[in-house]
Amino acid sequence: MRATPHVLVLKETFQIARGAADEETVVVAELERDGITARGEGAPVDYWGETPETIVSAIEAEGEALLGEDLFAGEAISRRLEEWDGPQGAKMALDGVVHDWVGKRLGRPVWQLLGAERVTPPTSYTIGIDTVEGTADRTRRATGYEVLKIKVGGPGDVERLRAVRAETDARLRIDGNEGWDLETARSLTPELLELGVEFVEQPFPADDIEAFMAYRELDRRLPVLIDEGCRDLGSVAGIAEYADGIVIKLSKCGGIREALRMTHAARALGLKVMLGCMIESELGIAQAAQLGSLVDYVDLDGHLLISSRPFTGLGLADGRLVLSERPGLGVEPSDG
Repeated sequence: MRATPHVLVLKETFQIARGAADEETVVVAELERDGITARGEGAPVDYWGETPETIVSAIEAEGEALLGEDLFAGEAISRRLEEWDGPQGAKMALDGVVHDWVGKRLGRPVWQLLGAERVTPPTSYTIGIDTVEGTADRTRRATGYEVLKIKVGGPGDVERLRAVRAETDARLRIDGNEGWDLETARSLTPELLELGVEFVEQPFPADDIEAFMAYRELDRRLPVLIDEGCRDLGSVAGIAEYADGIVIKLSKCGGIREALRMTHAARALGLKVMLGCMIESELGIAQAAQLGSLVDYVDLDGHLLISSRPFTGLGLADGRLVLSERPGLGVEPSDG
């Protein structure tokens, strides 16, 4: 078992309500067994205090023991990972290794083993917080996407969204990253509805349940999906009390297997499901994309925001991710 950090340089500065970044570092776990090399990627959740260094250390110290001798024992591996107090990013990487290895061992792509389909719903493409002029310019350059996700939570949100709408007739979604309060949401909602915004992702701080409940009582409002307040299966039932859907990120829930459980639970509770991501390479995005056809919305554009391409194999056609027909996750290191 090896764990290697990969620095992903962004094409341009990426700003959200919590801050800005020009690069992000992910960790790739690699396991060789029975002549098969399998890989999985994990992304640190920085607002939980995770770092690439802690993920590398955790994988190298305990990764092989957690996976055990039988890589087909998915439920047992999943239980060990769930009980482990290691970083969620490390769990994501190890879960990815297992799925990649099993698929390669059986000669089948993971999406096929999961009963999913090769092509996902259209992925949104993210427009970070910028000036009104900068937002308009980013929108003009975001061609070929049916859906745009606009980061909000800064000054001039409505002006920026007007600028986006003036440039495109794409479907619009917005992401507050906990940057609004209730009064902001109340005042902005009527115009957001007029602009055709489909839904808002995490408008309020995760622990401000009162704000979510109060917003839910408005006669006209946007549907609300929960990201920062959604971690794993244990989060889903509570969210059904105050929101309309969940955002599943493998870096937070720990991998494909837990994400599938969350999807089924959300369906049973009448919640919409969106797959999200951090800034990740094609390897990390491919892990989530295996489930793409099983959810309502896809927000898997992290690999499209970076200037490098350490892994290849994930396709894009008409704004939809197209999974490889090769065994496993269908993603391998780039020759470049």
